[in-house]
Amino acid sequence: MKSCEEIDGLMARLDEIYPTEGICYLTYEQPWHLLIATILSAQCTDSRVNMVTPGLFEKYPDLETLACAHMDELEGCIKSTGFYHSKAVHIIETAQVLLSKFGGELPRSMESLTELPGVGRKTANLIRGHIFGIPSIIVDTHVKRISGKLGLTDNTDPYKIEMDLSRLLPEEHWTRYNTQIIAHGRTVCLARSPKCEACQLAEFCDARELDKYEGNKRKEESIQTRV
Repeated sequence: MKSCEEIDGLMARLDEIYPTEGICYLTYEQPWHLLIATILSAQCTDSRVNMVTPGLFEKYPDLETLACAHMDELEGCIKSTGFYHSKAVHIIETAQVLLSKFGGELPRSMESLTELPGVGRKTANLIRGHIFGIPSIIVDTHVKRISGKLGLTDNTDPYKIEMDLSRLLPEEHWTRYNTQIIAHGRTVCLARSPKCEACQLAEFCDARELDKYEGNKRKEESIQTRV
């Protein structure tokens, strides 16, 4: 695990490289829009979700219409996000619960948010961080993968990673750590071919040499296959 000095250095470097203001990669106009968009983002890219949600929210402009949506019509709207049947079920049920139990407002607490169909800790933390301004650790695929490379966790379970990061990272950095790591994962620390030579976090990374070895090994295997 990293020392306090190393973690402070890592946080400072992230702030130098990536924006520090609150950025959300899912576009939304109302708080409940972000909740629905996050449900849709499971096993789907943010860019795809952002292509789908404008038409979705035009067809269903409020929770009332969404709660009464016909399953086949809703599925048609969200089909391109994948797993559209289960997502449609969760969206309709979530809208119904928000109306019947929470007066059409998003709840703030982790317990109440995770009562909603299709909402786990990642989604709940995203809502708490971006809608309510509550410092939250959001563990998505980028945070899971890169936090391990940076030596911030030895775990693979998202809940355990969240607990590890909450113990190590300064609370004021919790929410933006997610957006900064997403940016890093999309532009530099790519899952299949990390650009270690261009990485400004290299001095904090425990996996750089391993990545280099595995990358060279893949190249050698590719050459041998072509021969």
